Amino acid sequence: MHVDPQALDWRPHPRVSWDVLLGPRDLRRALELDVRHGLGRRPRELPPKYFYDAHGSRLFEQITRLPEYYPTRREREILEARAVEIARRSDADTLVELGSGTSDKTRLLLRALSAAGTLRRFVPFDVDAVTLRGSALRIASEFHSLSVHAVVGDFERHVPLLPRGGRRLIAFLGGTIGNLSPRPRARFLEDIAGQLGPADAFLLGTDLVKDIPRLEAAYNDAQGVTAEFNKNVLSVLNTELNADFDLDQFEHVARYDPRQGWIEMLLRSTVRQTIVVRDLDLRVEFGEGELMRTEISAKFTPSQIDRELEAAGMRTEARWTDRAGDFALTLAVCGTEHGG
Repeated sequence: MHVDPQALDWRPHPRVSWDVLLGPRDLRRALELDVRHGLGRRPRELPPKYFYDAHGSRLFEQITRLPEYYPTRREREILEARAVEIARRSDADTLVELGSGTSDKTRLLLRALSAAGTLRRFVPFDVDAVTLRGSALRIASEFHSLSVHAVVGDFERHVPLLPRGGRRLIAFLGGTIGNLSPRPRARFLEDIAGQLGPADAFLLGTDLVKDIPRLEAAYNDAQGVTAEFNKNVLSVLNTELNADFDLDQFEHVARYDPRQGWIEMLLRSTVRQTIVVRDLDLRVEFGEGELMRTEISAKFTPSQIDRELEAAGMRTEARWTDRAGDFALTLAVCGTEHGG
């Protein structure tokens, strides 16, 4: 799962440069701390970042194509319709993408900025060094005059270290902000606000509140791909920390919590069992029916988005939704008047 960034060929292209803010020791230490803390408390909890080993990433790609899972299609619909307007409003010469992954949807923004004649630099930012390396090289090959400055980092820790300079559009797409609970979300938005100069802008993707059956169906697909994805976090712990989770003794649960305004993904122990995490010298007792949370996915109203941006020191400049009103892209700037 965790590849040593120093072992990769970090300069295979004359227009690609790299910042490595997370090495293998950092990743390992974070995994150990997160798992020890999450399994040592009740209710038990694991961070969703550990879904994404190679198998988990493939499963998530499958999820984005499922008929029940609308967010990816809806966000792409907005970008296809509005990328030119976003490029015009931001007038950015640098696109920074947090959690860039394969940078698939980002190409719509890159093409629009390139067509506008402003684009000079792309900064993909991701915790997964291998995926980041591949996407950075592909983008550099597709956009022949573009400088690519890839950053291996964690968006909950390293936003203050983002490369500065130029007119930046910082994009955080996919509704990923919904995976953060309110306090970490507020800290993240404050970090973003601290990054924004008078010429910069922030583009935020958020899933919107809608009827509960549609929300729950998006995380309970008929093919069971999301269930396999959810259980994959246990496989990651087995591989990385020498744990002995039996995936067949846990079942996938996804439900909407109207009080919190989020979908919870959980794993339910179907039997009373003891899990041993050998690398942490940890024994964890699960009761029959006990739940462990693996992800939240908050859903927002437009007014809530505005309030949270304002509390962090930003203001909404524009918002776009898909035709069905399922998903939103919000363009925000620093709280003072936007330069440009």
